[in-house]
Amino acid sequence: MILSRITFPGLGISVDPSPVAFSIGGKEIYWYGIIIAAGFFLAVVYALRRTKEFGLVEDDILDGVICVTPVAVICARAYYCIFNWEMFADNPISVLYIWEGGIAIYGSVIGAVLMTYLYTRWKKLPLMPILDLVALGFMIGQFIGRWGNFMNREAFGAVTDSFLRMGLENAYGEVTYYHPTFLYESVWNFVGFIALHFYSKRRKFDGEIFALYVAWYGLGRAIVEGLRTDSLYLFSTGIRVSQLLALISCVCAVAYLVWRYRRKPDPRSLYVHKKAALETEQEEIRPQTEGN
Repeated sequence: MILSRITFPGLGISVDPSPVAFSIGGKEIYWYGIIIAAGFFLAVVYALRRTKEFGLVEDDILDGVICVTPVAVICARAYYCIFNWEMFADNPISVLYIWEGGIAIYGSVIGAVLMTYLYTRWKKLPLMPILDLVALGFMIGQFIGRWGNFMNREAFGAVTDSFLRMGLENAYGEVTYYHPTFLYESVWNFVGFIALHFYSKRRKFDGEIFALYVAWYGLGRAIVEGLRTDSLYLFSTGIRVSQLLALISCVCAVAYLVWRYRRKPDPRSLYVHKKAALETEQEEIRPQTEGN
């Protein structure tokens, strides 16, 4: 593998990172996997620290992680393979070779949301508060995970001369400058996470944070996807599938939010408040029952 130096002339930065972090018994461990794992770990830790604020308990999150994660990974791989089938058509079994790379964030999000729905139905848990917490975790994983693309020198955009241009040197020593779309998306998600983190403390209804996440991420992804050169396309239509999905999800989320805000939701109807009220009522009844 020829490793090109990465430069950001507008920022005065020049680095030459290796995609390989270290080796164990001759097996190379890549920064991409480490960074993805770190984002996942921090997302789970964050969710565990905020469970009480959403009326949940830590076991709800940990059990959900065990159930949801495998499905999210499978769906991330399936999304990539379905819309990039020409790479696998001659050897379909290669769709299982996930260690060779090839996953899509939107597939992971779709799989995680669907499995979360099934998990909450199975455990008889409230769906929307969990999705609110999951959405915040998504943003952590996404703004951290994009730096795995940086280490692999991938997920960049078209040629540009913009201030934030990223220079990659080819085998002949020639430098070409591209849109660092991985950086755009990472910063967009970081800003979204900070905003939603603080706003979630005064959210108005269950599901609001998840809807805001879908709208925010969808808007940013639709813009950034249009700059990328490695997009997955909707078969032979020439339509960028993730851009289309981002636009549709953003519009739907905004419409849902407008509808809910027009109904003037009462924050007292949040699951965490209703659960607290029920527990208080049970505490008040218990001494009377014990006395009888």
